[in-house]
Amino acid sequence: MAAKILVTGSTGTVGSLLIKELSKKTPVRAAVHTLSKAEGIKGPNVEIAVLDLKRKDTLDAALKGIERLYLLTPFTPDQAELAKTFIDAAKRSGVRYIVKQSAMGADSEPGITLGRLHRQVERYIEDSGIPYAFLRPNSFMQNFINFFGSSIRSEGKIYLPLGQGKVSYIDARDIAATAAEVLTKEGFQGRAIELTGPEALSVADVAGAFSEALGRQVIYVDVTPEAARGGMKAAGMNEWSINALMELHDINKKGYASKVTEQVEEITGRRPLSFRQFALDNARLLKKAA
Repeated sequence: MAAKILVTGSTGTVGSLLIKELSKKTPVRAAVHTLSKAEGIKGPNVEIAVLDLKRKDTLDAALKGIERLYLLTPFTPDQAELAKTFIDAAKRSGVRYIVKQSAMGADSEPGITLGRLHRQVERYIEDSGIPYAFLRPNSFMQNFINFFGSSIRSEGKIYLPLGQGKVSYIDARDIAATAAEVLTKEGFQGRAIELTGPEALSVADVAGAFSEALGRQVIYVDVTPEAARGGMKAAGMNEWSINALMELHDINKKGYASKVTEQVEEITGRRPLSFRQFALDNARLLKKAA
């Protein structure tokens, strides 16, 4: 059976997990930027397609025969323009349903840069006439592994400018499980679905969960915005990315991302994973080098 579902961003944090979830149920087409990046997602029921959002020929080839699309846009200043071009191609190809991964607070006014870009794309999908659903997850638990794993391993410290602000972090496994349901079952069209973990936590709470899981102390270091900017610049991030992330840090610090929803349980039938469980499941990735 040919794949009828296409997942973009399929080698990323959520996309790779979603490919695994969907391939248990149905053939799925995984879009990758280059074939060399596909090794980690290859498997039964997984078809690989090369997709470059700036090349029309790859858009049409990736979308051929596709009925349902999971749309993930890149973290770039032109993400809205790239997404709009892809949505136009999806409409030409006869896609019947788009599930867009957006972000919690995308509909806030005036919002922040990342939220406004997601909302631009949401509105474009709404105006396209293609049936849709929007998933709006909060910040990922996995970000602590992907971006702060090195300092946790080497120093036992997490450096962030969030003060005592609490965030209802969500495990990407729960996003993927929810997305698989929304893509393959009926009843979600037209909905904007906010996804969170089961509780709102400060970074000090997060450090405590890692301390328990690792059996050694992990400390939260509340750095100044200036120090956070300097650290990101030293890591090679561009000014646009730094500014966008600092806006996100600011709303997190002020507690605007502390809302907890029940949508994961409603859609998947199980409670979302706790940060404590996430820390236990990923402790092996944070052990000090021998």
